[in-house]
Amino acid sequence: MSTPSTTPFMPRGTRPRRPLSPERRRQIQRRRAIALGVIALGVLLLAKGIGSLFGGSSPHAASTAVSPPPIISLEAEVQATLRRRALAQNVGTDRVLSYTPFVTSGGAKKKQIALTFDDGPGPYTQGIVNTLKKEHVPATFFEVGFLEPYFHAGTRAAARAGNVLGDHTERHAHLGSLPKAAQRDQIDSQADWLRKLGVPQPRLFRPPYGSFNDTTMKLLKKRRMLMVLWSVDSEDYRRPGVATIVNRVLAGAKPGGIILMHDGGGDRLQTAAALPIIIKKLHKRGFELVTVP
Repeated sequence: MSTPSTTPFMPRGTRPRRPLSPERRRQIQRRRAIALGVIALGVLLLAKGIGSLFGGSSPHAASTAVSPPPIISLEAEVQATLRRRALAQNVGTDRVLSYTPFVTSGGAKKKQIALTFDDGPGPYTQGIVNTLKKEHVPATFFEVGFLEPYFHAGTRAAARAGNVLGDHTERHAHLGSLPKAAQRDQIDSQADWLRKLGVPQPRLFRPPYGSFNDTTMKLLKKRRMLMVLWSVDSEDYRRPGVATIVNRVLAGAKPGGIILMHDGGGDRLQTAAALPIIIKKLHKRGFELVTVP
């Protein structure tokens, strides 16, 4: 998070060269009032969004901040295609669950690697999906529930393009510090949003902040969900620069690797710019890009 500027609007000691007329003074006051109103509204909405994404007491509090667009489900034929894909994907998920409840990487026998994106959907999701489509590469998206009413077009685009959608809780919650009932709501509420869009029940789950406990694992086991962690953290959320994001991914790239990136939760321009470079360089190294599992 950037440090707020401490620079005042007017340099200290600045004075008008001659007295302002009453009419001119009223114009300036009106403009300042309008500007302050706009700034206050922007700060309020930003605070609501950030507070909702990184914690909060009510699972659906964000829905009162701005009226979301109507939910538009995927077309019936697309939903049918997704159900067929899910049947095949679930076979792989069940196979992994037969020997482990979570993964940090895949098998190392094949030179395969998985790109995963957290904290969407958001304003950058569709652009990232378009890049994946252009490069003929799939990915796995772990999505936050309360964002679906506002950015579900990104979810629909990701699903249509053949990407896998996973659960990243309703409000990006720190599950390890929550009681069982709250954890259950965080997991199930996000899955409900996906079903409303016509996406099959998610079988993959990623805990925000990597936070979980025994309660989390029991809830996932009951739902036959596989926890997906990661082997390489791009730390793109820090916005370290496109080159740094690319270098971090490439430095950790190994067969079976699971790469953590973000399509939501903040400014993802650097991630979007780094993605095509990462894909091309991984292909040049002989990697096949796949989904999880």
